[in-house]
Amino acid sequence: MNILGDKFFMNEAFKEAQRAMEEGEVPVGAVIVSNNIIIARAHNQVETLNDPTAHAEMLAITSATNYLGSKYLENCTIYITLEPCMMCASALNWSKIGKIVYAAEDEKNGFMKYGKSVLHPKTNLEFGIMGEESSMLLKDFFKEKR
Repeated sequence: MNILGDKFFMNEAFKEAQRAMEEGEVPVGAVIVSNNIIIARAHNQVETLNDPTAHAEMLAITSATNYLGSKYLENCTIYITLEPCMMCASALNWSKIGKIVYAAEDEKNGFMKYGKSVLHPKTNLEFGIMGEESSMLLKDFFKEKR
């Protein structure tokens, strides 16, 4: 049961996305929740770390698995401000994450164009919570870059 609610946790992920934007990174944020407690927070750090794999989800997975001392996150939910790419969806699959909640769709690079089958069969999926806010943050970021 999620006492605090999906909106609360997505808002926490959104704060991470805002941090990414302040650091000149593509504004994507993620939090991982276990038993109604945030056990990992991350935002994109591709530019900062000079690492193409330093997506918010990847960093959050590493942090959460270290926190739990387990490579599996089957009792956890990840909240992400943007639909995961194939790399991140595959990592979430391998982690056996219990639930994925993402805000904005990513028609160009999102995993859903390949279908939900890229996820672990027991992973639940939800999307759209704070989708408009997350989309606007991304649009503002790329408008500034052009």
